[in-house]
Amino acid sequence: MSAALARRLALASVITGCLASTALAQTPAPSCGGDLGAFLEGVKAEAVARGIPASAAEEALAGAEIDQKVLSRDRAQGVFRQTFLEFSQRTVSQARLDIGRQKLKQFAEVFDRAEREFGVAPGVITAFWAMETDFGAVQGDFNTRNALVTLSHDCRRPELFRPQLIALIEMVQHGDLNPSTNTGAWAGEIGQVQMLPEDIIAYGVDGDGDGHINVKSSAPDAILTAAKFIQSLGFKAGQPWIQEVTLPDNLPWERSGLGNEMPAGEWFKLGVTPRDGNTNFGDLPAALIMPQGRKGPTFLTYPNFGIYLEWNQSFIYTTSAAYFATRLSGAPPYLKGTPEAGLDDGGMKALQAKLEALGHNVGKIDGILGSGTRQAVQKEQARLGLPADGWPTQALLSAL
Repeated sequence: MSAALARRLALASVITGCLASTALAQTPAPSCGGDLGAFLEGVKAEAVARGIPASAAEEALAGAEIDQKVLSRDRAQGVFRQTFLEFSQRTVSQARLDIGRQKLKQFAEVFDRAEREFGVAPGVITAFWAMETDFGAVQGDFNTRNALVTLSHDCRRPELFRPQLIALIEMVQHGDLNPSTNTGAWAGEIGQVQMLPEDIIAYGVDGDGDGHINVKSSAPDAILTAAKFIQSLGFKAGQPWIQEVTLPDNLPWERSGLGNEMPAGEWFKLGVTPRDGNTNFGDLPAALIMPQGRKGPTFLTYPNFGIYLEWNQSFIYTTSAAYFATRLSGAPPYLKGTPEAGLDDGGMKALQAKLEALGHNVGKIDGILGSGTRQAVQKEQARLGLPADGWPTQALLSAL
């Protein structure tokens, strides 16, 4: 699952079967399932009702078919079990850093424009570009039109995918997509930064001046579209997003974690020390995060880190992407530290069961260290007199 889809799924989880906009809320919820021909006629009618020419709808949907491989992929999504050190060292490789720096030079004028017009640092865009598609090398080989027809027709999440299918028809209308040949990810994401059609329609920028928005083959289009999209998520020009720090031994660990922000200057007074020496953002709210506990890599996150959580709600992905962007912006490799050994899958599930029995909401007992489990771990660590850094260890499991 790409970051774009993860973000949409998070938004879709609060939708109750009707579409989000006021205009669409006045019409019946979109249908799904049944005869494919009848379903496609309904999609065409909806597109025309939105002002899209019937000819564009006909062109976009001609020859559309259900892709069973898409359904298989949708139902077989894996779970994220890697630690921060494992994931970040795999994704933020020296090879990717070298290519990223070359891309920053190759498209320097485009990145300058992105920062000038949208306020987004080049490293932020480039890190997403690398992590999503290896700079456009791996964009997916599923027919985008068929993928979105399949997922819209399927009745699991039509409220999420049918609007994307309508947006794809609009892209066909603009001459920005060939429905027969365009390929991408299994869930309909397109291009070098893996964006869904609605977001391309809303934030697309013609970076190369050819009159079209082609985020698949045009790096300038992809870079500037990503920049405009990131700006829409709330990125503030000139502000940091994440900063590696070193820690004293006597912090009030229970004050760490996302959601426990205080002015960065207050962290500095407690002995939290930026490795880059930059304390110019002391007035900004900052949270202290420790992806593998107080003995592993440690960071302060600033308001701009919120755009990463908007892009993808996986804590490990977002922290890795934010760290990647700092490396491309000149930061040194993080200090690996000597984190305590975590729990294996069985140990995590046993821990979650104990936490649930103690009244904590950890969600599904799945062996995944999600936000609910981290918060529960931190509370129990504090109750038991252990350093409350949110990192589950055998010592905690034994104490419980």
